[in-house]
Amino acid sequence: MVKVSIVKPFKAYRPKQELVSKVASKPYDVLNSDEARVEVKDNPYSFLHVVKPEIDLDPAIDHYDAKVYAKANENLTRFISEGILVEEEKNSFYIYRQEWKGHIQTGIVACFSVDEYQASKIKKHEFTRKVKEDDRVNNILATNANTGPVFLAFKAEEELNNMLEGFCSSTPEYDFVDEFEVRHTVFLVKEDENIEKIVKAFEPVEALYIADGHHRAASASRVRDVKENENQNHTGNEEYNFFMAVLFPHNNLKILDYNRVVADLNGLDEDGFLNKISEKFDVKESSESPYHPKGTHEFGMYLDGKWYVLNAKEGSFDSNDPVKSLDVSILQENLLNPILGIDDPRTNSRIDFIGGIRGLGELEKLVDGKDWKVAFSMYPTSMDELLSVADAGNVMPPKSTWFEPKLRSGLFVHKL
Repeated sequence: MVKVSIVKPFKAYRPKQELVSKVASKPYDVLNSDEARVEVKDNPYSFLHVVKPEIDLDPAIDHYDAKVYAKANENLTRFISEGILVEEEKNSFYIYRQEWKGHIQTGIVACFSVDEYQASKIKKHEFTRKVKEDDRVNNILATNANTGPVFLAFKAEEELNNMLEGFCSSTPEYDFVDEFEVRHTVFLVKEDENIEKIVKAFEPVEALYIADGHHRAASASRVRDVKENENQNHTGNEEYNFFMAVLFPHNNLKILDYNRVVADLNGLDEDGFLNKISEKFDVKESSESPYHPKGTHEFGMYLDGKWYVLNAKEGSFDSNDPVKSLDVSILQENLLNPILGIDDPRTNSRIDFIGGIRGLGELEKLVDGKDWKVAFSMYPTSMDELLSVADAGNVMPPKSTWFEPKLRSGLFVHKL
């Protein structure tokens, strides 16, 4: 096998044990600035002060203003100078285990190669938006650090899975439960023989996959190019050539449904709308309320206080195409775009996306509140579907996957 996957230990800056539950924060991109301000009220230790530093400035200041990134650097510098974050004594790996509602996922925190990312050996399945990339590039350059981990996966192998699990028998560095009842446990791997064992174990792995964090990975790549251009003595071994991530076996990961709500019926009355849907879907009223699809190519729809079951008709999509056969593609191409006029779900203000963590009751609440007219419940995209799309060099439609539980920020910082 060709050596592909570089898995590199690093000297993380990480919280003191007694502060870890206060430092560990939600990722920067799952809450807006107003929500983050509420989140950090009375908690000066929250890592949101670093990854969403606008919360410490006048709300009138643009979120992409240079003052925001200067504040990120100021806050990270304070965390380190006050001993809230402490640098590891030597290059190490960390095993990060999450338990939630009976689900367990165990991954390794390490640094990964920008070269491999740029060569597509670390595979993507989403497009990125430049404005969001620019934001993370500016945050990394200002702090000189990867402050949030990329979420990676590898095709599970029993030997590798067992190796990661084996490191969970030691005394954990961290063990806390967050507000969503997710238990986060971290184990330190610092022994030279164990580090070498991990490095060698991953060398034969032929590809890694970005599960979540495409903007963080893309921005780390751009930062490397900036720093390489600035460094006349660039060797390729500098820390900026690597980005921080947590790598999980793909069969450990849990994807929830990512549901849709639309504001209106695009000028149709309800009977006309149902008639048009029936051209590409078998439609029947549901006896279950709310209705969660039982398998792929089936959808729930909530309209005027009623739940319907929609089944995609045979021949209405290309079952051999890894992208076109995705449920999110079928709904978009056969209903949302041609019938409801949602041409670009990234930019169209008439659609919104509701993560499955909020439950189907949230869809009923939104539609019953009259601001939204119709909701669609989705069957979750599978990890196998994600891998197939990435292996084909394709990208998924926006809002295809909602991973849960989320990785906490602030547990590890990779200084460049």
